[in-house]
Amino acid sequence: MSLLKEPDLGTPARPGPATVSIEVDGLPVTVPEGTSVMRAAALCGIDVPKLCATDSLEAFGSCRLCLVEIDGRRGTPASCTTPVTDGMRVRTQTPKLEKLRQGVMELYISDHPLDCLTCSANGDCELQDMSGAVGLRQVRYGYDGANHRDEKTDTSNPYFDFEASKCISCSRCVRACGEVQGTFALTIEGRGFESKVSAGGTDFMSSECVSCGACVQACPTATLQEKSVIQLGMPSRSVITTCAYCGVGCSFKAELRGAELVRMVPYKDGGANEGHSCVKGRFAFGYATHPDRVLTPMVRARITDEWQPVDWDTAIAFTAAKLRDIQTRHGVAAIGGITSSRTTNEEVYVVQKMIRAAFGNNNVDTCARVCHSPTGYGLKQTFGTSAGTQDFRSVAESDVIMVIGANPTDGHPVFASRMKRRLREGAQLIVIDPRRIDLVRSPHIEARHHLQLAPGTNVAIVNALAHVVLTEGLVDRTFVDERCEDFDDWAEFIACAENSPEAVEELTGVPAEEVRAAARLFATGGNGAIYYGLGVTEHSQGSTMVMGMANLAMATGNIGREGVGVNPLRGQNNVQGSCDMGSFPHELPGYRHVSDDVVRGVFENMWGSTLQAEPGLRIPNMFDAAIDGSFRALYVQGEDIAQSDPNIKHVHAALAALELVVVQDLFLNETAKFAHVFLPGTSFLEKDGTFTNAERRINRVRPVMAPKTGKHEWQIVAEIAQAMGYPMHYDSSSQIMDEIAALTPTFAGVSFEKLDKLGSVQWPCNDNAPEGTPIMHRDGFVRGRGRFVQTPFVPTRERSTRKYPLILTTGRILSQYNVGAQTRRTANVAWHPEDVLEIHPHDAEVRGIRDGDEVMLTSRVGATSLRAVLADRMPVGVVYTTFHHPVTGANVVTTENSDWATNCPEYKVTAVQVGLTSPAMAG
Repeated sequence: MSLLKEPDLGTPARPGPATVSIEVDGLPVTVPEGTSVMRAAALCGIDVPKLCATDSLEAFGSCRLCLVEIDGRRGTPASCTTPVTDGMRVRTQTPKLEKLRQGVMELYISDHPLDCLTCSANGDCELQDMSGAVGLRQVRYGYDGANHRDEKTDTSNPYFDFEASKCISCSRCVRACGEVQGTFALTIEGRGFESKVSAGGTDFMSSECVSCGACVQACPTATLQEKSVIQLGMPSRSVITTCAYCGVGCSFKAELRGAELVRMVPYKDGGANEGHSCVKGRFAFGYATHPDRVLTPMVRARITDEWQPVDWDTAIAFTAAKLRDIQTRHGVAAIGGITSSRTTNEEVYVVQKMIRAAFGNNNVDTCARVCHSPTGYGLKQTFGTSAGTQDFRSVAESDVIMVIGANPTDGHPVFASRMKRRLREGAQLIVIDPRRIDLVRSPHIEARHHLQLAPGTNVAIVNALAHVVLTEGLVDRTFVDERCEDFDDWAEFIACAENSPEAVEELTGVPAEEVRAAARLFATGGNGAIYYGLGVTEHSQGSTMVMGMANLAMATGNIGREGVGVNPLRGQNNVQGSCDMGSFPHELPGYRHVSDDVVRGVFENMWGSTLQAEPGLRIPNMFDAAIDGSFRALYVQGEDIAQSDPNIKHVHAALAALELVVVQDLFLNETAKFAHVFLPGTSFLEKDGTFTNAERRINRVRPVMAPKTGKHEWQIVAEIAQAMGYPMHYDSSSQIMDEIAALTPTFAGVSFEKLDKLGSVQWPCNDNAPEGTPIMHRDGFVRGRGRFVQTPFVPTRERSTRKYPLILTTGRILSQYNVGAQTRRTANVAWHPEDVLEIHPHDAEVRGIRDGDEVMLTSRVGATSLRAVLADRMPVGVVYTTFHHPVTGANVVTTENSDWATNCPEYKVTAVQVGLTSPAMAG
């Protein structure tokens, strides 16, 4: 889905053995059957002039510049839409073609003069390039004020301008919006000389445009242009790196002019995104140079004191001395740390190593505790590995896509565009979600089934789906018999009447026939793929639900090939990597238990330190122990736990009880209000290392600029460990990866050298798979045989009552990211300046609430106020909000309930009441 303006090869050929031989301008070439003439010419080194063709869009044939002559045929067909045939002889340069192309180009230039100063200054106009290629030097048509050349520029979008006077109506932006992004926000309005690009009859900001940048990238002139390019000029150099937002892991070219970053251009060869992007990755990079960035270390004795800026030596010595003192007085188990899913693998690795080797315990945890820890537990129990099964490309082979507890268009938009493309091609969609997400009904897409279940009843639904598959004889017995175990016990459990759709209908609110129809479709519709998000994991039965989805996939044989699988959509850019690197208190890097003497011995030998065999404290255990006085110091790497974790009052009380809180981050966040040491971190533009995305893809993160703080984050950690008496030193981040590879079997073949050569790899990457593993469990499961696990439904303790009659569930929105620390410091606030509460019109009416009223949201643990928005996307009795703004603090009301296996908080089910902040406002 590349949008880069690079030489186009025409319509790609479908893979297949058949080939044909042709001749282009006297040069012989053999190509796969179905290849376009344009691609065949490009393979001969011949660049046919073109304007409407790009390698990201379907062949269109409208610009009439790529005309060719073919011996034995009449006319001059478009080379982009003409497939080759055996023995074809093509001519791309003849006097006739030259005259035709010049005539066509003259018409284009009548809409867009060659002396356009903006295009000339920015050097980003394909029209000018093509005019030279066709030999056009003079234009007969003079500008007489007709057509659209006096159109005003649309500057409404905060990131790019639409200068309609320069538009040549080539349709590339319209096609990119539809074919690549799948939003269909742009159209060609009018006919003939009156035709023009329109954003739905309004300006870009008011339209359905999601600001992904596909139209800007596709535009062959300066009609659509980044404001940053207009202000700073065209960049002169670039660095390939990886986005630091969601778990899709998009690759970008960071383009600079001198030392100043001008724009982020989606990288065509990015394995995860293939040239596409979203508004965050494409445009929301300004936070990296925001004046709020703290660039100097700071310390203070008490959290009520003012911060004192100090140099690095002082900050490191102060931190180490405090940690050693607490160790001496309270024991080695009194300190611990939390790693970040926004930092690199190398930075995470050194933090967990510092905790285990220098702190002397396993008190290390990560933000995955509060999002995807049930994924790790559930998939390891059933498949044997704590990660998703597919690469993103796999969805192109899916016939039935089941989306459970995820909102890809908001949370993982670049992958959502892939998915929408497949759905437009005919794949069937099943959505299981309390909320009517955009995928349920959007342009050219409508879910075949939307199972709008009550929050907290996921397990009941997945058991009911499996019950239908089993009792109606839809199990893939060949797959199960050859590759799985414990099926009979599971089958006896799942066949029970209590798991039937009819029995669970009252619990879930989903009609039994709808469940049966969805189950039949998934089991019989071809390749079935499951994609899920935090709406699965952030429940008291999150781990049970993950195992339930694995059961369903195994029972239907949907594991081990393209187009199938169980696929978690990870939230943060390196949440998979932070888990891979050993950030859980019970696991060393590579998901190996700390109690394994052999494994622990390997690490002890490499690290030169005795390691503890007992698991350490999880994040909620750390908080409880802080309040009871047995846990005294916490190192927090790049996580704002005082905003993101549940039951915020409890979190604040725990942080306030600690003797030492060390925060390593970009900004003074909510957690830093409780900190005694602030160590400034680096943005992704300054990092040198790797991120691992949701498909296990290890991507290089290359520094676009030197660390503004003067140190890499891994250097800071290593120096603290050394100051505590444990020798830790690295000369480069590549040296850290070499150590990771030496200790971690799934990373054994990974090195910066290999990543620079191949672009990226997906683990496992080792001697058995030297270039990585896109699809897991092809010939067998990691654990040997896939294991069916019984998944009894246990209702959550959090239920609606007379006092708290509504259920709150939470999620994300496209323009913002996580706690908003990055996106709130960019122009993205134009789309989401505040968190709001979606409430059904019926629930609002009985409470006297009108659209836009300020309301109080109250649970048994806390209350917050926010603005109400009436929406029927939620069923009656359910309300919804996001958690991107600290002023709202949605987690003030979320409770201590958590997953039974992993302590992942139950963010998705909180009993609440909603009322007007002032009764006088009613009516």
